[in-house]
Amino acid sequence: MDLTQGTAEEKNIRAKKMMLWFAIISLVMSFGGWTSAFIVSSSRPDWLKDFQLPNAFIVSTIIILASSAVLIIAKNAIKKGSHTVATLGLISTFILGLLFIYFQFSGFQQIIDLGYNFTGPTSNVTMSYIYLIAVVHILHVVVGLICLIVVIYNHFKQKYNPTQLLGFELAATFWHFIDVLWLYLFLFLYFIK
Repeated sequence: MDLTQGTAEEKNIRAKKMMLWFAIISLVMSFGGWTSAFIVSSSRPDWLKDFQLPNAFIVSTIIILASSAVLIIAKNAIKKGSHTVATLGLISTFILGLLFIYFQFSGFQQIIDLGYNFTGPTSNVTMSYIYLIAVVHILHVVVGLICLIVVIYNHFKQKYNPTQLLGFELAATFWHFIDVLWLYLFLFLYFIK
């Protein structure tokens, strides 16, 4: 495909999608670096080998995967012209995103209750990596929630229809990415000791 071809609008759409993918690729590289450092650091003598992730992280994983499914339902509703179903889907996705963050912090509290902190005398390198990876991911979920607020606002202004979904698609792509990213991170932290 010749990227110089097409109308100005088509070029604009391609450019916006390409910029999102560049951002996603850079995030993949960042989290790949942190998970690689986690593996390398696991050979340290002070590394916790028998630590299990809190159950709140399992719940948050289920919640964020459900949020992606609900967002797909919302997109299909817009394509079918069902404004009410799309509204419910978008608001539900937003609420599920907030619940994800709540359960992440519940997981942090469970870790603290076990006697491990991010810094200080009760911290260790294993917990520091878990906190770092999870908190940076939470920050990206917050960005995704901000994107969802913009999409919900535009949806109420009726800017989306079956043929004009660019803003929705960009936000949905990012949301699905952070969902899949968390699934990878959760499985990584759960199985890599």
